[in-house]
Formats: sequence, structure tokens, C-alpha cells
Amino acid sequence: MGGLHELKPNPGSRRNRRRVGRGDGSGRGTFCGRGSKGQLQHGKVHHLFEGGQLPLVKRLPYMRGFRNPFRTHYVGVNLSRLATLGADAEVTPELLLERRVVRRSHDLVKILGGGEVSGPMNVSAHAFSKSAREKIEAAGGTVTVIPVSRDQKTE
Repeated sequence: MGGLHELKPNPGSRRNRRRVGRGDGSGRGTFCGRGSKGQLQHGKVHHLFEGGQLPLVKRLPYMRGFRNPFRTHYVGVNLSRLATLGADAEVTPELLLERRVVRRSHDLVKILGGGEVSGPMNVSAHAFSKSAREKIEAAGGTVTVIPVSRDQKTE
């Protein structure tokens, strides 16, 4: 094992700097590889510059935000809405659809913690907020999470 003074880069990993403009015999003389005349030889040009043509970034319509195709959209239902269904109710997405709390049959339901729970109730939904889960279980109810398939997520 040698010392630090014996370290060398791997063969072929480093290359000498190209010395341009050192005679025609070098292959990089006269115009130094820039070509003859013109804007690119004489100065720097911004990499998006298109020679005076309206740049691509201006030709495109303005960005209107970003829509994530993989996001999961839930319809939020507060506990105060569930309280109107009555205590000891078996709350399911089908019941919420029947009572017009949820508008469409394929909507994913998320129970949110706004409001109070009057009594024990068994709630089945696709997602629950932390506070909603705590309030339902504190009132003696049960929480059941309905698994969401990949097809349901993208609707």
C-alpha cells in the first residue's frame, strides 16, 4: 500500500486541456473550431435563443397548473353530518349515497373530524382523519376502512 504522494488517476480518466488557436497544423488553428463568421463565433448566445424567432417557451400556451393523474380524490364527510343519521347507525358509503350525503356511487368517502358523535356507531369508509377515528372510538363505535382498488383511485 503506497502513500498519498503515490496516488495517480486511472489511465485514460483524465485528458489534457485542448489548446486552440495554436497553428493550422494542430487542426484547431485559425477559427479554433468555431466555424467562420456569425453570431456563434463572435459571442455567447443564450441556449434558448432561436435566432430572433419567437422562442418555444413563448409560443406554448401559458401553463395552467398541474393535474396529477395518480391522485386519489375523496369526498369529505364531517361527523356532524353522520350525527343526523342517528345513533347506533350502521354508516356505509351506500347509506350515505341513499341519504344524498354523497352524490355519486363511485365516490370515495373520507370521514373528517368536524363535529361530535352523539353515541356509538359503526362507520365504514375508504379513509378516516385521525381526529374522526378518535372521536368515533371514544364514543364506543367502530371504524372499518374499505380498501381502495387502483381503478377507483383514478376516477
